[in-house]
Amino acid sequence: MGVGDTVDMRILIVGAGATGGAFGARLLEAGRDVTYLVRAARAEELRRGGLRFMAPDGDRVLPVQVITAGQSAGEFDLVLLAVKATGLDAALDDAAPFIGTGTTVVPFLNGMRHIDLIRSLPAGIPLGGLVKIIAALGEEGSVRQMTDLATMTIGTFDGSAVPARISDTLRVPGLELFETNDVLQALWDKWVFIAAAGVVTCLFRNSVGNILAAGGRAHIDAAIAETEAVAAAAGHRTQTASHDQAVGLLTDPGSAFVSSLYRDVVSGHATEAEHILGDLQVRARAVEVDTPLVDLTLVQLRAGGRAAAAPAP
Repeated sequence: MGVGDTVDMRILIVGAGATGGAFGARLLEAGRDVTYLVRAARAEELRRGGLRFMAPDGDRVLPVQVITAGQSAGEFDLVLLAVKATGLDAALDDAAPFIGTGTTVVPFLNGMRHIDLIRSLPAGIPLGGLVKIIAALGEEGSVRQMTDLATMTIGTFDGSAVPARISDTLRVPGLELFETNDVLQALWDKWVFIAAAGVVTCLFRNSVGNILAAGGRAHIDAAIAETEAVAAAAGHRTQTASHDQAVGLLTDPGSAFVSSLYRDVVSGHATEAEHILGDLQVRARAVEVDTPLVDLTLVQLRAGGRAAAAPAP
């Protein structure tokens, strides 16, 4: 596959938040043909001011192509789903007209429910994907990448090699690409960590450092063991390196770490609680694994959601 063929692939990124914005910026700077599918307000913002991307290697503003649901743009070669779980169903509906039989679809969400959805799409070739990046949306829709960490892992579901034109397209400066022959294992490894982190920081409503200082180490260990037990029973025993990394991050004295789920709860944003913890609970029941800490956390988050949605007296 020649360089020209690779660059000429039409890429649709669904969502221009922190993740989609940062990875899209790297692809754009490498000359890739990138279009964003976004809501009307975000589309106007991007058309008017471009994509403002701030990273450790400098700040810049990139002109971008944008479309909204219902527009005519034909089928794309590669669709990257970079939305939160709360917007997944709507995003798939919006993206459906742009996905043809030859379109590769790669989601970058946490958990596993989205994998079931993309594997059942009427068209498209699904791949598994996960990303690691520390980024956030700033003022006026700007995207800020806080550290150099920006990795993307992709893989097929049958263990075959990722098509070269896909990996060549996604291998660009500023983005470290990995390929795996067991993407489901990689997704489970990430999921059990995110779920354990969500349980710990949401249940105790605090940072790892403060929870440890309050005597919470045993509960942290129990949360990790609980989520990993679900994965093991589902046939995806957590790899040693992933387990060690989770323990290191969640038992670091003085750490200010909190989960993204907890940050959303504190800020009053819609959360991925059902996608991360609710779905894990459902799968745990299916494999007959008890999850008392996950259950408690879900009760707290669901009750809090009901209280927030209740009309003011």
